[in-house]
Amino acid sequence: MNIRLEQPADYREVENLTREAFWNVYRPGCHEHYVLNQYRVNPDFIPELDLVMVEDGRIIGHVLFSRAELLLDDGTRRGSWTFGPISIHPDYQRRGYGLQLLNFALDKARSMGVGFVCMEGNIDFYSQAGFVLASTLGIHYHSEPRDAEVPFFLAQELIPGWLGGIEATYGPPKGYFVCDADPAGYAAYDATFPAKVKTLRPGQLPQFCQSCGMPLTCDDDCGTNADGSICFDYCKYCYSDGKFLQDCTMDEMIDHCAQFVDEINKHMPKPMTNEEYKQMMRGFFPMLKRWKQ
Repeated sequence: MNIRLEQPADYREVENLTREAFWNVYRPGCHEHYVLNQYRVNPDFIPELDLVMVEDGRIIGHVLFSRAELLLDDGTRRGSWTFGPISIHPDYQRRGYGLQLLNFALDKARSMGVGFVCMEGNIDFYSQAGFVLASTLGIHYHSEPRDAEVPFFLAQELIPGWLGGIEATYGPPKGYFVCDADPAGYAAYDATFPAKVKTLRPGQLPQFCQSCGMPLTCDDDCGTNADGSICFDYCKYCYSDGKFLQDCTMDEMIDHCAQFVDEINKHMPKPMTNEEYKQMMRGFFPMLKRWKQ
């Protein structure tokens, strides 16, 4: 087993490896291979920490590091670092390769002066490489309350004392959201790879209809595209055969959904009134794909 810098000749192989490693893991299909494809020209990309793992002449793993930023409580900003995606080919997973690659990369980062790394992942795995909940280090996640113990937001001081007792908020680099910013580019890029079946699976990130906010828990909840394929963006009550089933404004959709607040309350820790539900949706709906400005 050998770990070395990624070379341009490796790009397509590594992107396909990343696609295989993440397919249907966090969402139907995956975005990580397009993030990687676009990130190599991003100014936050760190080429010296763009590493591949090779076994018997085959690339079986890859990790990418990026510059990031912390917003301190006094309003100033401080440079930081993150990493990901980190990929191990499915044929080699659960054999210790991921931890070997990560520890090698962290050691190299430390030798380059990288003092602190935060990332999103599973604490059960990443704790083996020294990561802890970021909140225990005074670093908060941008989209969660400051007092929240965010279970997937992890961090590690690679150089002891680098944080110096600061409190700050972390926001992932914008380059990680390229699929949301350029869905057409992503679709065209993914179409250059062999076709794979997308599906909703237990354990994925929560998926919601991007029109009405209904949770999507299985393929049968989803609408259909014009070609009859499953549409993972919208539910079957909002979207069919590539068309929306309601011609309405966002406020009209909120009013429609509020009719079902009694059913929704069965799954809520604290029941809401009709008006409380509408107020919550007025904050949530503008983030949905159909209603984004």
